[in-house]
Amino acid sequence: MDVQIQQTPNPNARKFVLPEPRFEQSMNFGSPEAAQAHPLAAQLFALEGVYNVLMARDFITINKRPEVPWEPLAEAARQRIVAFFTH
Repeated sequence: MDVQIQQTPNPNARKFVLPEPRFEQSMNFGSPEAAQAHPLAAQLFALEGVYNVLMARDFITINKRPEVPWEPLAEAARQRIVAFFTH
């Protein structure tokens, strides 16, 4: 599964573009507690520095705290997204 990582105008957000639509409605998770109900969101919140996850039709936007570098966070998030949809 090819998930492309795109920069956004916000330097603390990255857009993970899925190859096809995976979500029927948008879901926004603003805390680890809110994400507990969704397995993928919970896995993404388990990554250090993640503070918001937005899932929309064919993409996921992840926000991180400013002091946390994108490397290796972006690749770890991409791997979790791929694993979620391919297993």
